[in-house]
Amino acid sequence: MIRNLLKKHDRKVHRFLEIFPGFVSWSLILFPFWGSFLVPTLVAYYILAFDVYWLYRSGSMTIFAFISFFKIKAYQKYDWMRDVKGFGDWKKIHHIIIIPTYKEPLYILRRTLSALKKQTFPNRKISCVLAFEEREGEAASKKSNILKKEFSKSFANLFITLHPDLPGEVKGKSSNMAYGAKFAKKEIIDKQKKDINFTLITSADADACLHEKHLACLTYKFLDKPNRYNLIFQPAIMYYNNIWEAPAPIRVFSSTSSLVQIGLLSRRDRLINFSTYSTSLKMVDQIGYWDVDVIPEDYRLFFKAFYALKGKLEVEPIFLPVYADAALSSSFWKSMKNQYEQVKRWAWGVSDDVYIIKKWLTIPGLPFWEKTMRALKVIEDHFLWPVNWFAITLGATLPPLLNEDFARTIIGKRLPQTASIILSFSLIFLILALYIDFKQRPKMKEIPFWRKAIIPFEYFLLPIVGFFFSALPGLDAHTRLMLGKYIEYKVTEKV
Repeated sequence: MIRNLLKKHDRKVHRFLEIFPGFVSWSLILFPFWGSFLVPTLVAYYILAFDVYWLYRSGSMTIFAFISFFKIKAYQKYDWMRDVKGFGDWKKIHHIIIIPTYKEPLYILRRTLSALKKQTFPNRKISCVLAFEEREGEAASKKSNILKKEFSKSFANLFITLHPDLPGEVKGKSSNMAYGAKFAKKEIIDKQKKDINFTLITSADADACLHEKHLACLTYKFLDKPNRYNLIFQPAIMYYNNIWEAPAPIRVFSSTSSLVQIGLLSRRDRLINFSTYSTSLKMVDQIGYWDVDVIPEDYRLFFKAFYALKGKLEVEPIFLPVYADAALSSSFWKSMKNQYEQVKRWAWGVSDDVYIIKKWLTIPGLPFWEKTMRALKVIEDHFLWPVNWFAITLGATLPPLLNEDFARTIIGKRLPQTASIILSFSLIFLILALYIDFKQRPKMKEIPFWRKAIIPFEYFLLPIVGFFFSALPGLDAHTRLMLGKYIEYKVTEKV
């Protein structure tokens, strides 16, 4: 019945679900403003509940980040190839690395391929696909020619693809990944007769530098798991490649983003593939590859596979770092804009919620609680993305500030102090998180002593960074989706 109803009114339901996240976000943000006049006590309890929620989120993130931190250290020391060779069929394994690229500088691509070349897993079992966009024109040809000369003998195959602008496709990583993966399947499986059952495919961002033991660890985990065709493998994404060259606000944002990604690795209930990840080519081929009509490709692939496999899908953590670039551009203000646009593109993942909810309602045969909890956790993160900053930073000050009568009540007088006490505990977790960040960052290059001395104080920028690089781009994405002003894929500029 529900499926027939949705099919009959698909467009209306689709637009309603696009409007809903922005409606919720704006309602929660504006509630403390108008509610301070009409229902100030209710606003006070809302703010305190949100502060407790934030304390739980920050505390759990830090605890799980600590767990992941120690696992990452252990994984980096372990000899994964020794264990790989214990499997009799390990020599059948073949890795396909798809690197979607559009206007990426030559040095970025060279650095990514160099990291792949250093893998402890045999290079003769690695095929790379540099997936250029045809619209990049002559620049793509020049870069591909240079890279083929340098790296063609470093791997089993180094393919170059030029993804054309095709009707019905949205320009971006997802459509390029689909094009590159289908090409790789044709060349490596159909022509070279590699076994698709032992072929892994990795979606690697152009700036992603894999740890030298990454493919060996990935191979071991794949061979060791009975449910290997129902897994996506996720490493720790750390934005540390150029962390010391980035301006202070971007450095703070990149560090906190890295900590969140590290913490998520130990949260299997919340872990979803992001940015750079791997899975079996057999599974990707079974579900029909990446969708070509969307911008966010990582979460979409997860839920496409999750629903296609009737909920029998898990994300397996790989506790090894993949180093990526902070959003550094040619000037301070260009870097700020770069970071804003990157976060807005991430926040556009809220557009996936339409797909998730519709599939939740219409796909039969999935365990109810499994599909419900998976959907709710993603929706929670997406819906509250723009709200967190406003509720935590401004919330407790608004009711007593805007309503003098409420300010004279007991709860009105105690609200700011109570909220401050709750959030003070979050600062303890922040200090612990900064320790993890300090230990994970690459060593400082030659910089003046005074710059080293002020680095710990950069985190006083967190409220400003949180507004401009989280709340505002998140609200921007939600509002655009609500108004039907769909964004176009913009590559993060690199210098």
